[in-house]
Amino acid sequence: MASTPHFLEIHPKDPQPRLIARAASVFESGGVVVYPTDSSYALGCQLGEKSALDRIRMIRRVDDKHNFTLVCRDLSEIATYARLDNQAYRQLKSLTPGPYTFIFQATKQVPRRLLHPKRRAIGIRVPGTPITQALLAELDQPILSTTLIMPGDEEPMDDVLEIRETIGHCVDLVIDGGPCGQMPTTVVDMTQEPPAVVREGKGDTSVFQH
Repeated sequence: MASTPHFLEIHPKDPQPRLIARAASVFESGGVVVYPTDSSYALGCQLGEKSALDRIRMIRRVDDKHNFTLVCRDLSEIATYARLDNQAYRQLKSLTPGPYTFIFQATKQVPRRLLHPKRRAIGIRVPGTPITQALLAELDQPILSTTLIMPGDEEPMDDVLEIRETIGHCVDLVIDGGPCGQMPTTVVDMTQEPPAVVREGKGDTSVFQH
């Protein structure tokens, strides 16, 4: 458990490279990080860090059936972890980066413990936030992520001072990227034909209406 959490104020539109490098080093050392996305603040860690994943579950008070999301830099990275056919690739090309989470059949690159318990599926997304994009470029791998919604709350936390006061002692870094909203992503199940909107959120759903 973090005892002296770091706090970095990073410019939301023009992230400072030295601060991005410092934030990336926290991920690389197995830390838990609060960071901004294009829909809300999120909790994240590196893909293979089981202890960090367990800490996030404890903060959120969710069990091992909770679905995490792989936050990827671009379509080529998505293809490493999710099975995309040509039609899905074309759809995602027009919708990424953006406030969508897409559910795909997972490849063998995804650890089994992260998958949906009844099917080998994983949520994937590509946020458009400059801070997140800069972090992903520095890390050169996805961030394992979940929305920063505290137990009993219906909306994500958006006030960075409140985030620091509430869970600062539980995480290794809080990145202040300014307000980023409290509307969740639109979730689309791409394992169905046609794709099905599972949750309406910030992303436009009209492209999936038939």
